[in-house]
Amino acid sequence: MTKNNNLNEIKQPELHELTQPELLELLEPLEHEEEDIASESAETDSIGEKILTMFRRNKITLVAVCVLALLALMAIFAPFVAPHDPYSMNPGEELQQPSVKFPLGTDVFGRCVLSRIIFGSRISLIVGFAPTLISMTLGVIFGLTSGFFGGKVDFIIMRFTDMIMALPGLLITLLIIFIFERPNMFLLFIAMSITGWTGTARIIRSQVLAFREKEFVEAARSVGVNRFMIMFRHILPNCLPILVVIFTLSVPAMIMTESGLSFLGLGLPPPTASWGSLINGLRSHIFRIPISALAPGVFILLTTMSFNFLGDGLRDAVDPSMKE
Repeated sequence: MTKNNNLNEIKQPELHELTQPELLELLEPLEHEEEDIASESAETDSIGEKILTMFRRNKITLVAVCVLALLALMAIFAPFVAPHDPYSMNPGEELQQPSVKFPLGTDVFGRCVLSRIIFGSRISLIVGFAPTLISMTLGVIFGLTSGFFGGKVDFIIMRFTDMIMALPGLLITLLIIFIFERPNMFLLFIAMSITGWTGTARIIRSQVLAFREKEFVEAARSVGVNRFMIMFRHILPNCLPILVVIFTLSVPAMIMTESGLSFLGLGLPPPTASWGSLINGLRSHIFRIPISALAPGVFILLTTMSFNFLGDGLRDAVDPSMKE
């Protein structure tokens, strides 16, 4: 555009009369425009390319992804991977040391610890993913609405968020479980999600406050695009990278919460195989069968650390300025 404007001001015969330095000076604004366009295109690299670059440079994150992939495959194909039925009792083989028949020994009922760990991975991953998705959905809805509309809507939603944040999440979860006495999977999801959305809401609100003043949002407003269409079609997609990071960092927290509840005997009722309930059942026999008693904790540690390393890697890929 700059080149055309400058050239239009000069008649055709005059172009031939210009010297080379004058021509270069005339074309200089165009060169700056091309540099700006190139820099903008470099800044708008796809998130996929950033993640692939992160995997090439950050080997710890790559290892974490491999560990999580193995855990996911183990959970999906648990009936084919587990050496024994996790609920089958074997009288006379209680609290056995690891052996060829029972690679990680047996519990107080003679059940294979390895089989119960494998099936327990299903519970842990489901309880990690489902409450996280529920709480993030609530957080996105509240955060989008608060940040986009502002004013009284923002004030009411943020004060409600502050009120929920002031409540101790674990205490609320325990209260709900005690009220219903016998928790099931759905109740556990609700109890763990009811206070977990507040952090997501605040982060998304801050993102929306930054994006709603951008040119593409103003352009959408100027052509009469519906406000909800702007929120969910134009602003929300730009928040997806940070949402992925929030998800990977929230899943291990949910897994730890479920494991803690099961350890206290407040998780899913027996004989459901859960890593936390396994630790609870074998903790009094840790000196007799240490490998069997510590194995569920090792799986919890590997899972939570892998999710945390993956979240850190994705965060650095999405926003390099957040690196320490």
